[in-house]
Amino acid sequence: MADQPQRIRERKTFEKFQPPKRVLLGPGPSPVEDRVLEAMAAPVLGHLDPLFLRCMDDIQEMLRYVFETGNRVTVPISATGSAGMEAALVNIIEPGDEVIVCIHGVFGERMLDIIGRAGGKPVIVRAEWGHAIGRKDIEAALDSSKPRALAIVHAETSTGVLQDLTGLGELAHNNGALLVVDAVTSLGGHPVGVDRNGIDVCYSGTQKCLGAPPGLAPITFSERALERIRARNSKVQSWYLDMTMVEKYWGADRTYHHTAPISMNYALREALRIVCDEGLEARWWRHERNHRALVAGVEAMGLEMNVAPEHRLWSLNAIRVPEGVDDARVRGRLLNDSNIEIGGGLGPLKGKIWRIGLMGSGSSRENVLLVLEALNRALNAEGFSCASGVEAAEGVN
Repeated sequence: MADQPQRIRERKTFEKFQPPKRVLLGPGPSPVEDRVLEAMAAPVLGHLDPLFLRCMDDIQEMLRYVFETGNRVTVPISATGSAGMEAALVNIIEPGDEVIVCIHGVFGERMLDIIGRAGGKPVIVRAEWGHAIGRKDIEAALDSSKPRALAIVHAETSTGVLQDLTGLGELAHNNGALLVVDAVTSLGGHPVGVDRNGIDVCYSGTQKCLGAPPGLAPITFSERALERIRARNSKVQSWYLDMTMVEKYWGADRTYHHTAPISMNYALREALRIVCDEGLEARWWRHERNHRALVAGVEAMGLEMNVAPEHRLWSLNAIRVPEGVDDARVRGRLLNDSNIEIGGGLGPLKGKIWRIGLMGSGSSRENVLLVLEALNRALNAEGFSCASGVEAAEGVN
């Protein structure tokens, strides 16, 4: 030990980290209710403790309700939503498989990257960022290839676009493909309808409309998808995300696979209890109503939404930055002066839009009025004169 450098031997002390309680109205994470945080502080159990196994059973049952599915394999992956995306794709794609990937934002691009890493051959269908994918374009891609899967983002967090899923399951299945859907920013805030829409693999994240901290990725697989996985000619690319093993831990066998993040599962269970207590239909209506109130307020201020009304997400609202206004300075004013976080644009929309999330418990009339007032103050302080949008928002029922 004597020959170790002095800098290694020095003992440092650090102050307790005490973050402020921000008003989280960005693209995620969303606000977390106190009862969810309290659930995380409960005593840690072993990951095979009989009481924790009961907790796992409850989570699966409530996730089926939220996904609107009867799928047996409906579990939270022990990682964030991006791991849910990877689990969805690497399990069903083998090298050489053609996969139609729909891209109209960051997360379609991320799907494309994963498909390539899994050895798939992507057939790309694109739409301009801020627009939905055209059904005719999807049909043309299906007709021109022999796809094993059709992958699409339901709620594109980077643009605020909600993609219509109607009929896509039937289209995919008629062409021998599985339908894979990214519902990270829609699950719990929009109808997803896994069974109703014929979705074979659907994944999400805990930190958006479900109202839990980031850290788990709920995912569900249809029997059609599971049959595809079991019939693979090669092992799943990822050991950790191989559902043939993960499902045995969450299923009747309870075969050890990994040490589950116990406290995060407590949090998810409590967040799902809140969803169930409110009811899906009431929760969807709340997200829609607060979205409409925000839009009314934004437009009363003389600002414009970036997405056509029929394709707008309720949970993530994209607002065009007015000409001559500095995007980052306004967001900085909201954070420093009002303790409110909103998001900026990504990719080609960087500096051009603000992204305001109204997700989970964050989707409230109080937060709508709060962010409208703060945005009004920030814009006026930046020299952009605008009216208040509060009265217009209050008039939305």
